[in-house]
Amino acid sequence: MGHAGNITGWIIFFIGLYAVAAGIGEFRRPGFWAKMVQELRESRALQFVIGMVTLALGATIYLVNPLKPSDLLSILITVLGAWIFIEGALILAIGDWFLNFASKLLSGSNRLWAGLSIAIGLGAIFAALVRLQMG
Repeated sequence: MGHAGNITGWIIFFIGLYAVAAGIGEFRRPGFWAKMVQELRESRALQFVIGMVTLALGATIYLVNPLKPSDLLSILITVLGAWIFIEGALILAIGDWFLNFASKLLSGSNRLWAGLSIAIGLGAIFAALVRLQMG
């Protein structure tokens, strides 16, 4: 269970689990991410719901994470929360343009993106476990 002293570690831990699971999902079913973005581009209702959820998740991470200027991981999580919030706002405001850009990013080498997601996820989990052991 998290408390104020280790909230940054728990946030990065769950982000790491998410990244590993997403990467495995793309390896298991190549094209999964591209299809998801395509379906999102085609549905304004989904764009609105995903935009709101993403905006709320980013705001929550940004507000809950204790920012400590001397702590690189704390800064990273705060910036990540801000980016997730901005991503949600972009999906709400200019979803068609933003998702078109995302679609172009995912149009090729999905295995590379999936591998990168898993590597980043494992790195995040490792950083979280180190942080949680220290706290």
